[in-house]
Amino acid sequence: MALKPDRIEESTDISFFMNTVGDRGGIVVHTSGAGGSGMDDSYSVVAYPTTTQSGTFPAGLLLNDVVSLDLTRQHINWHKDEVQVGGKVAILRRGTVVTNRVTGAPYQGLAAYYGVSGILTATSTNSVKVGSFLSSVDADGYVRVGINIQ
Repeated sequence: MALKPDRIEESTDISFFMNTVGDRGGIVVHTSGAGGSGMDDSYSVVAYPTTTQSGTFPAGLLLNDVVSLDLTRQHINWHKDEVQVGGKVAILRRGTVVTNRVTGAPYQGLAAYYGVSGILTATSTNSVKVGSFLSSVDADGYVRVGINIQ
């Protein structure tokens, strides 16, 4: 589990598709190339960053698990909020979450940036600020973070 249910969603966006597998709780970025302009535009794609963040633009915090299942053998687990690869995902643009997709030992008051694979960090190397840490990392590796992406 990358997100705990203790969260406040002030602004979410459901206009993006995700074509790769990924766990919820990290920052996804807009993919390069032509961007989509509408709600069901197949060019509106997000993904976890795979390299350094120079030149990437954060879309928000992923709220779904994106899975690749053989749907002829099993079904999507809606209770786990799973989405099939290539499907629409929910992205948090503004709000508060508790996630374990964090590196280092950030504490309350520090700015939150994103790293490779969407991991949150207090280090700003080649990255854009996406919010601020509202707690330190607990014994289970979770931290409360406020997300604010314009």
